[in-house]
Amino acid sequence: MKKLLICVCLLVVAFTQAVAQEKKAVIEFDKTTHDFGTFSEVDPIVTCQFVFMNSGDAPLVIHQAVASCGCTVPKYTKEPILPGGTGVIEVTYNGAGRYPGKFKKSITVRSNAKTEVFRLFIVGDMIEKGATATTESQE
Repeated sequence: MKKLLICVCLLVVAFTQAVAQEKKAVIEFDKTTHDFGTFSEVDPIVTCQFVFMNSGDAPLVIHQAVASCGCTVPKYTKEPILPGGTGVIEVTYNGAGRYPGKFKKSITVRSNAKTEVFRLFIVGDMIEKGATATTESQE
């Protein structure tokens, strides 16, 4: 009876170990923060892209990308990304009707990757219509 119990326990441990080694997708971004720099309230809509790669050994699926504010809209690759493949999350910030000044917004990305939740950020400084920027920088 003891031998049977030991065999069952060993089988359970072996099965658990095999399941734990399941293939997973791994998401890697080219950057996690994009700085729009300084831009004018005259042209308040700016867009950037976050490129990501699946460095895992299973297809990567983005389930959702949600912005922290209605002024920020993310669009993302809907198809599964095969291992070694790349995808894009395009983020548009619309400062129309917003107060000028510095801002920082987040985009929460949910996927089937090893790290299931990932956060991206956009930052910038929108200046008033009549003001002039001392340094104009936009990626």
